[in-house]
Formats: sequence, C-alpha cells, structure tokens
Amino acid sequence: MRVLKRQDFYFDLPETLIAQYPPKHRTDSRLLVVQPQVDGVQLQDVQFPQILDFLQPNDLMVFNNTRVIPARLFGQKATGGKVELLIERVLDERRVLSHIRASNAPKAGARLQISEAFEVEVLGRDGALFELQLVPPQDETILSLIERHGHMPLPPYIERQDEQADQERYQTVYGEKPGAVAAPTAGLHFDEALLEQIQAKGVEIGFVTLHVGAGTFKPVQVEEIAEHRMHSEAIEVSDELVAKIAETRAKGGRVVAVGTTSVRCLESAAGFSETDQGKPLQAYSGETDIFITPGYQFQVVDLLLTNFHLPESTLIMLVSAFAGYEQTMQAYQHAIEQQYRFFSYGDAMLVYKNEHLG
Repeated sequence: MRVLKRQDFYFDLPETLIAQYPPKHRTDSRLLVVQPQVDGVQLQDVQFPQILDFLQPNDLMVFNNTRVIPARLFGQKATGGKVELLIERVLDERRVLSHIRASNAPKAGARLQISEAFEVEVLGRDGALFELQLVPPQDETILSLIERHGHMPLPPYIERQDEQADQERYQTVYGEKPGAVAAPTAGLHFDEALLEQIQAKGVEIGFVTLHVGAGTFKPVQVEEIAEHRMHSEAIEVSDELVAKIAETRAKGGRVVAVGTTSVRCLESAAGFSETDQGKPLQAYSGETDIFITPGYQFQVVDLLLTNFHLPESTLIMLVSAFAGYEQTMQAYQHAIEQQYRFFSYGDAMLVYKNEHLG
C-alpha cells in the first residue's frame, strides 16, 4: 500500500452540514451502514433505531462510560486580566491540567479567580498545559467546583455558546465516570428505551472508560501521517469486560465498538496483552497514545459505530484502517451527497470491518 499523507484524508464539507444542535430526540439521527466489499463498498441509508436490524443475539456492544465535565471556566488574574481555562485532565481532588487562554500566559505562583469561592494557583507548566492547584481552604474538591461553575466544552466547530440543553445532550445517558472534556459522540444517539430494546434482542452490553481529552481535536500537522504523535489519554478495560469478550467469542458473537474511543481502549488492551502472539486479552488500566492508521490489524473489534469526523483527522484515519481507505472515502462522499449531518451532534455510521485488507 502506498504511503498515505494527511491530504489523502481531505474532503470538501459544506458548512451547512456541520450540526450546530442535536436532533430533537437522541434517536432521530440517520445511520449510514457501511459494508466493505472486495472492490468497493455497499451503503445503506436508514434511521438510527434500525441499528437493531444489524445486531445479532450474542453480540457484545462496548460503550465508553466516561462523563463530560463542564471543563470551560472563565476567570481573571490578580491584575484583572481575563482568562479562559479548558481543563484537560483532573489529576486528583485538588489539581488539574489545563489549557489557558490569556493575553499573557500566567507564571508559576500566579492565582486565578474563577468565582468568589473558587481560586486556583498555577504550579507550573507541562508542555502546552498548566498544572493548577485549588487554593485552600476549601470544603469541596476541584471537580465539584468545576461541576458548579463550568460550562460545557462544546467543540470548536460548534459556533455558538453552550446552552442549558447542552448539559444533558452533550452527554451520553450512561456516562457515569466524570473526566472527559469532549463527548464520546457515537453514544449520544442512544436513549434508555433503545438500550433496553438492544438487550431484549439478546445483545450484551459492556463498558470501557476513556476520558476524552481536548487533544482529540488536535489537527495532524505533518505531511506523512506515520510521523504524527498522538496525545495520551487515561483508559480502563476491566476484567469483567474481558470475560464478556471471551464469552462473546465462544458463542460466535461479534464485538461492536460504540465510538472510536471504545476502539482505542480495546485495541490498546490487546496491544498490551499481545493477543497477536497468542496471549489472551487482559484487563488494562493506564495510559494509551495508540494511533490507528491504514495497515493496522484489528485484534478485538468487528463492527464500529461512529459519527462523521473532521477532514484530515486521526479519527477518519482510524475508520479508514477499519473499513479500508477507498471504502471510507466513498462512504463520506455519499454522506455529503445525501446531506448527512456531520461531527459531534450529527448522524452516525455503522461500519463493518473490512475482511479483505491484507
């Protein structure tokens, strides 16, 4: 296969197709079903609830149960200058790593006032991020203060301020572990009723955790994609889920990853378990910076549910690795022609793994 470059993943997207708001109901989205063939791709346009037609008893759907925190904060420096914080990661009850937007970057020791009862001190820098610590005395954790004073961190391509409705809609119905600063958006299409229907069909449900960082929107800036370095994110794949995957395999079921974050969790655990060398999949808790591009051999995932991603992004590269490059670009062109809604609040695609890739 030829060396793929960043511009190979470019496509021209009309701005009108970038969803600025979610649909009225979570399941109102459309679903493009992508089934790669030897020399092309079979595409089906359906409504999202019809995903049930493509699931089989004994399948296992793996969701990312991270919960988005209202990670955008506004405050001021002691000098009165305005600052905007975008929390990247909660380190413990008192410390976070954060992006800071200000006229002048604050130095170590500087204090930033978020509200009357919420002040942080800059401890230092970690690359592009700042380490911040809650200024005592405080009866609350820094996370609880963020939950009370923060705004939902809508992605940069949603060109509006966050609104009250985003508190619920930029959040999955099953998210329970706070820590993400961007939603695992493939999960936004599910409501409780659809999840019940899926389970009633005999499909198992399991969870991984990946706290999505702002780095998910970081553009690829090198020409040859192999030279790109991914940001690191905290993940957890439990013993319970590993057992469910083994059970699914034993019954002849398929592993359906809901979102690229679930894929990255499962394939990272596989990489650390060395399943390709005959060792069974093992639980994993730690960091991953896995970068999945065409040529990657998938170890765990059989189907992928995902939204439509940014041109030249690491996420469309992951989808291309799964479905095939040509097949993915054909699917995207079809989606544009059929006026699917793109990105976080947009429509979805159900992608079958391309078994014909070398």
